[in-house]
Amino acid sequence: MAKKAKAVKKGKKPHKNKPTSKKYTKYKIVGDKVTREKSCPRCGPGIFLMSNKGRLYCGKCHYTEYESKGEVKSKWLTFLVYRLEYSLLLLE
Repeated sequence: MAKKAKAVKKGKKPHKNKPTSKKYTKYKIVGDKVTREKSCPRCGPGIFLMSNKGRLYCGKCHYTEYESKGEVKSKWLTFLVYRLEYSLLLLE
């Protein structure tokens, strides 16, 4: 008859830090007003659309909006400029 393998106790698992929310990147300060980026029309306000090179995408309900080619280049450039300004602001 075969012997059973003994269960090895592993002990307590080490704590893993969870990544923080990046919702602050979806808000912009324009003059004296705070503006929000586009939110999902299906999920409602508070669920933001991810902006990629050619589309806007909701990770919750998988809603997708495609943009025209000319609009994509201009939006992508403004996004990159905004990120650069934001990172320079953090460095000061």
